[in-house]
Amino acid sequence: MTTCGLSCIIPAYNEAPRIAAVLSVVLDHPLIGEVVVVDDGSSDGTAEVAEAAGQGHAKLRVLRQSQNGGKTRAVARGIAAARGGHVLLLDSDLLGLGEGHLTALAGPVLEGRADAAMSLRRNAPLLWRVIGIDYISGERVMPRAVLAAQMEALHALPRFGLEVYMNRLWIEAGLRVAVVRWPEVESPWKHDKRGGWIAGLRADAAMMGDIFRTVRPDEALRQVLVLRARRVS
Repeated sequence: MTTCGLSCIIPAYNEAPRIAAVLSVVLDHPLIGEVVVVDDGSSDGTAEVAEAAGQGHAKLRVLRQSQNGGKTRAVARGIAAARGGHVLLLDSDLLGLGEGHLTALAGPVLEGRADAAMSLRRNAPLLWRVIGIDYISGERVMPRAVLAAQMEALHALPRFGLEVYMNRLWIEAGLRVAVVRWPEVESPWKHDKRGGWIAGLRADAAMMGDIFRTVRPDEALRQVLVLRARRVS
């Protein structure tokens, strides 16, 4: 496996309490050649925390969006700036992340056993854990060209339409997919981050609305079935 061809892109919005822990794992990982944090108009000092966490690490770049535009646009900015042949997309709020999780996720792709990889976290919905795939996983590895060729389309997507759009690209390209279980890793629940159940439910509803503005429910179901069938060990 090469140490120079993998760019890690971390979109972040108001993640000052959590991003330093993620960066502590990513910045020292031997397989990751560069780390691009895209601060999506945060108001809590996320960019400053990321820069402080990256002191002494030449591989870190922190890009700042002037206003919040949503995850898809933040990732698109990171893709445009990345220099690696492959990209690792990573959420900035992960809990329990360790070096071994990143190695397990990137390994199948960098070793040529798969064309793309996605995580299956501990607190993914029960149904996805039972069937063995989370179709909206935010942690993915793929050739950078898969997304770099779609920059105009990315900018036209809803704020949270990225994952299902990537699924469509993977399926159209016939990619072999590794699904990597992360039983020690989880993402915070939205109600914990937003300060209450009502705010959390509103955030979940907005995300699902963006997903189904990007793909119809029947296509989302097809994505689950096709990607599951294309899993490689």
